[in-house]
Amino acid sequence: MKVILAGAGAFGQKHLDAIREIGGIEVVGVVGRELESTRAVAQKYGIANATTELSEALKIPGVQAAILATPTQMHAAQSIECLRAGVHVQVEIPLADSWADAQAVMAAQQETGLVAMVGHTRRFNPSHQYVHKKIAGGELKLQQMNVQTYFFRRTNMNALGQARSWTDHLLWHHAAHTVDLFQYQTGEKVVTANAVQGPVHPQLGIAMDMSIQMKSASGAICTLSLSFNNEGPLGTFFRYICDNGTYIARYDDLVNGKEEPIDVTKVDVSMNGIELQDREFFKAIAEGREPNSSVGKVLPCYEVLGQLEEQLKHN
Repeated sequence: MKVILAGAGAFGQKHLDAIREIGGIEVVGVVGRELESTRAVAQKYGIANATTELSEALKIPGVQAAILATPTQMHAAQSIECLRAGVHVQVEIPLADSWADAQAVMAAQQETGLVAMVGHTRRFNPSHQYVHKKIAGGELKLQQMNVQTYFFRRTNMNALGQARSWTDHLLWHHAAHTVDLFQYQTGEKVVTANAVQGPVHPQLGIAMDMSIQMKSASGAICTLSLSFNNEGPLGTFFRYICDNGTYIARYDDLVNGKEEPIDVTKVDVSMNGIELQDREFFKAIAEGREPNSSVGKVLPCYEVLGQLEEQLKHN
């Protein structure tokens, strides 16, 4: 399968590393903001074509699929561009930064019938898969999720310590992980959602602290705290409080409520969530089916985010 990657930064390279572990996939083009650095990434990974234009990469002969790890503000338009070019697409989280744009991508997917998937990695992390399988099997019922998403990002830097060309967002990016995961783990839509945020950063133009509360149809609740002001520890930490046990997920590490480790190494074929989501993308294309974390399956998350954004405008 011939694939192109748009977004040659820190997260794009995570996808390129993951694809190296998956057989039958050839990355034939990479797209980046600056040609010189994009060519350097192409050389590093043995990719024949480097360009600054997605439209050029989509014209490479035989391209079947695209992975987008570009700035958030480009996700919706680029996803639609790929679909209308007849190319299956996986776009990194978030699908969009507005409810209207998320719906537009959904419409394009329905028009084309192609695979359109969003990088909601938490659905694929073995730690969360372990809990999901127990819930799906009837062993657990989720009563409460308590989630902390904490970073120290008072300047606009990426994961490699390089200056970003775009601004990250607590609501549309980082909250999207948890809003989707809460609905995925409960198997229900959010029926109540509330949010408050702290002051807006004078240079970055975004709130640096935020708190979100949600309730599912059956009464499960979720409390999410987010910050770009936290000096450590960094990352996202999930506590699942269930009727039959408590589980704490710290990325791919999982412990019970007594801090006793749980082995999740046999949950899937890899411990790398990015690799697992990429495997699902390529497999869904090959099998002609809807993938886990398709645009359709994650769309309810973006409806909630849209509602929360409207709420925050008036708070």
